[in-house]
Amino acid sequence: MLNPYSLKSERTERIINQVYIKTVQKAPRVFGAVYALGNAYRRLPFRSPVYFVNGGMAKRLDMLFKEEKPDIVIMPHVFPAEIITNMKNRGMSVPKTVFLSTDYTCIPFTEETDCDIYITPQESLNPEYESRGISKEKLKPLGIPVSRRFSEPLSRDRAAELLGLDGDKRYILVSGGSMGAGKLVFAIKVLYDKYKTDENTRIIVICGSNEWLYKQLSKRYQNKIIPVRYTDKMAEYMRVSDIYITKPGGLSTTEGAAMGVPMVHIMSIPGCETANMRYFGEQGMSIPVKKLRKNLSAAADRLSESSAAEEMTENQRKYINKNAARDICLLAEQLVSAN
Repeated sequence: MLNPYSLKSERTERIINQVYIKTVQKAPRVFGAVYALGNAYRRLPFRSPVYFVNGGMAKRLDMLFKEEKPDIVIMPHVFPAEIITNMKNRGMSVPKTVFLSTDYTCIPFTEETDCDIYITPQESLNPEYESRGISKEKLKPLGIPVSRRFSEPLSRDRAAELLGLDGDKRYILVSGGSMGAGKLVFAIKVLYDKYKTDENTRIIVICGSNEWLYKQLSKRYQNKIIPVRYTDKMAEYMRVSDIYITKPGGLSTTEGAAMGVPMVHIMSIPGCETANMRYFGEQGMSIPVKKLRKNLSAAADRLSESSAAEEMTENQRKYINKNAARDICLLAEQLVSAN
């Protein structure tokens, strides 16, 4: 696993990561505006500034390839794909390349990259990639890979035991992603007001690396709310939960669907997450909620009905490939052996 910007310096890597995290946490509309600008720019008949900025890393990555001699590179982000495209256009030698989409849309500038294979989340989304000029032959709808922990057998009682929770309680899991992004405090207040007199329901909140959110919840709520810092036990928390309320990040959303947990999408960051929310809603794999005060409680009530929850989890089984990681690895082996 490599962040290519670390080849320049740890400081560069840290700055890029922090700018992204703080923008998502504090100014999601700014992130949305940048994404919209990218969508507008892709209509122009020449390469984007993103391509040329990433070109500055071409020589450093070329040095790494000459030293490590990889057979194949799998890229879950457009920036390294831009770097490798720069390398190809400069006549540098590159290994086999696979671009791995982690959102349910063709994000800006994907079309100006040149990879051997593009892994898409679902075949019904392939026409969007084709419309952007990516060859149909390069598109492989294998899905978004998640850890096998989200598809391995695990009983609800065992998950509760591992987490130190009461298996007889009803749990609602709320997450803003690994960074605890979004207006979660307000969403949690809506849920608290709804369930504060319900002795059987508890609300688990994954705060991620957002320490401010964790402290706020710890101060304001006690028995009803269970705040959790960054955790590597998301599979266990999903298994014990009756409803999963989350922002529509591509990976966290796919994890929930692979686990087969009824899902509500809230507070999408404008851009690719808006597309993720729309896709899941259209396929009946989640309930999209844009107005928290008006619709969040109703969505929770709907998924409390067994028939609605079962229909949603059936749609998740239908549209989500739990074995995407395995299938992508098999494809990678085929590409290398055919070289």
